[in-house]
Amino acid sequence: MEANETAGTQTLALVGPGRAGTTISLGLIEHGWTVVSVAGRAPDTASTTAAVACLGSRPALVSDAGKGAAVVIVATPDRAIESAARSVAASLEPGALVLHLAGSRGLDAFADLRAVRPDVRVGALHPLQSFPTAAIGLERLHGSWAAIAGDPQVEELARSLGLQTFTVPDSRRLQYHAAAVVASNHLVALLGQVERLASACDVPFDAFAPLVQSSVINAFGIGPALALTGPLVRGDLVTVEQHLATLDPGERDAYRSLAREVARLTGRRDRALDRLLDDVRHAASSGDQEG
Repeated sequence: MEANETAGTQTLALVGPGRAGTTISLGLIEHGWTVVSVAGRAPDTASTTAAVACLGSRPALVSDAGKGAAVVIVATPDRAIESAARSVAASLEPGALVLHLAGSRGLDAFADLRAVRPDVRVGALHPLQSFPTAAIGLERLHGSWAAIAGDPQVEELARSLGLQTFTVPDSRRLQYHAAAVVASNHLVALLGQVERLASACDVPFDAFAPLVQSSVINAFGIGPALALTGPLVRGDLVTVEQHLATLDPGERDAYRSLAREVARLTGRRDRALDRLLDDVRHAASSGDQEG
């Protein structure tokens, strides 16, 4: 039985009123969906109240959130998906679609739910996008990619939001999520190092924006290996050695690790570089111990 036959046309409930869930819900509202309830840790928490106002909905207990909803979005932290699904299970309409937005979890997160409610459908939709606010996230949805799994309606929902889709088997979800973390958090952390190094020599951080942007464009346009420039590509180990010598000791680890990644991308085995990086590391370590 389809969810819309029992719960009304295009009705959804949100369990977990954070930025991701609110963003996806706002996107669906733009396509005619109605949010019938929002459930958080409690009906009167600040996050629930804010999401209720944003989505034009009503607060609910998690245990009641599924009533009248054709689709239930579980947008809790990854570790809380199972418990949220168990809590909402009894209130779900027959044939309802329950989906989560986590990158590290697949359909396995709904194993308990499927055991007690075999009459409902399940899925996963993880947008490969950052949502600093729901409003900004909504602007970024169209054209972004998303990992999907489960019921065919998940892809329909993703497409309606303007998302491009791909599938990842449950056995590869953690590898996929690790790639997403590197692409977002680790990249931002690297830019944090750029900001620190720029500040140390009184250069504006913004001055590096065109270089960073063109490097990213090149990496996706011609591939990371061909997009490489700089001293390692030219085999200029003297400059690399000078960089390491002038860097603050707290900045050397990141430089050294990523220099090895650059060397890997070039496809060359460079023992001189390995020796250089090891020598500097050991010298710095010895110096710290002597001091």
